[in-house]
Amino acid sequence: MSERLPDGRRRQLLRFAGGASLVLLVTPLARAARGPSVVAVRVWPAADYTRVTLETDASVKFSHFTVKNPERLVVDLEGVEFNGVLDGLSGKIAADDPYIKLLRAGRFKPGVVRLVMELKTEVAPQVFVLAPVGEYGHRLVLDVYPANAPDPLLALLDKKELQPLPLEDKPEAQPPAAAEPRRPGKPVVDRLVTITLDPGHGGEDPGAVGRRGTHEKAVTLAVAKRLKAKIDAEPNMRAVLTRDSDFFVPLQMRVQKARRVQSDLFVSIHADAFIRPDARGASVFVLSENGATSSAARWLANKENAADLIGGVNFNTKDPVLARTLLDLSQTATINDSLKLGKAVLGELDRVGDLHKPHVEQAGFAVLKAPDIPSILVETAFISNPEEERRLNDEVYQDRLAEAVLSGIRKYFKLNPPLAKSKLARLD
Repeated sequence: MSERLPDGRRRQLLRFAGGASLVLLVTPLARAARGPSVVAVRVWPAADYTRVTLETDASVKFSHFTVKNPERLVVDLEGVEFNGVLDGLSGKIAADDPYIKLLRAGRFKPGVVRLVMELKTEVAPQVFVLAPVGEYGHRLVLDVYPANAPDPLLALLDKKELQPLPLEDKPEAQPPAAAEPRRPGKPVVDRLVTITLDPGHGGEDPGAVGRRGTHEKAVTLAVAKRLKAKIDAEPNMRAVLTRDSDFFVPLQMRVQKARRVQSDLFVSIHADAFIRPDARGASVFVLSENGATSSAARWLANKENAADLIGGVNFNTKDPVLARTLLDLSQTATINDSLKLGKAVLGELDRVGDLHKPHVEQAGFAVLKAPDIPSILVETAFISNPEEERRLNDEVYQDRLAEAVLSGIRKYFKLNPPLAKSKLARLD
């Protein structure tokens, strides 16, 4: 029997034979004396990398090394008590995990628990700690990256559905009865264009959470997948996702992914929350070189830019060249193109539901800082609004949102034909 006390102490009642009892007070100092405990383990497998997160109730000291033949990652935790959470590690790894074969833990020597990760291939691991943030406590993160990352352009070549389609018009059985912006088989662009779709949040970072428990990360991925299918069905268009499942992608890595496949457009998809539950409607944002266009835009950008702290980034390994490039290059021309794209998409979203603002807004979103790719951030709705949360879970509404974004993209390209690119970018 135990009872929580306001100052964090616990009152424990121990009963003895004959009915005698003894009350013990367990304080935070006593917990520190016994060492940190692992309170949760989460595994996020993906094609890009697999993340294993160990959440502890206090900071933990660790060391790690790799072993060859067979490939293994070994992590020693100092002063951590072995408990049921660690004993159940082996059941956390799925059979289809691309990099991890098995994860187990045991008492290595007095005061040390050893984690052994058996690997399926050679990896380049990153092991680091994160301070408490949001609902998370202390976290020890094990990121398992492939030693030789696949080339994203070659990966696109391997996908038959992403091959360039014929540029000439396909014959139509019957002309449309009325004027329609979409003509099946009629290419909007005269070369293959690549559009990077960025479902916001993921993995350790759920994004905003609605009153009914809807996670932003799930909604954004669902809408992005629907939009990708529609784009891939268009002549001379293909879409690439920054994430295709539930895992976390750092903000700069999202930009880097778009640039590595030489994207023509970047569309980040969100469904955020605001401090007021009555906030409603879709919005479209582009990067601002100066200040935000509204206090809400500034608040939203600051919140989104904190995603790396929640999702968990090893800041010691960030690419300084990329960071310098994003900060130093003038983006005036790209921002102008982004505004044109944003206006076209916002006009189509107006046909689907309410708009939060009737114009494209600007703010300092880190995820929009590709210096050479027109980029927009689409807030599909406010997940903090109960009515809009319900709609965001509706597959029909998700499909209408995807269709609206595609229509906006088509309008943008019709008025702003893409420039020619190198043969490598065309992949034809």
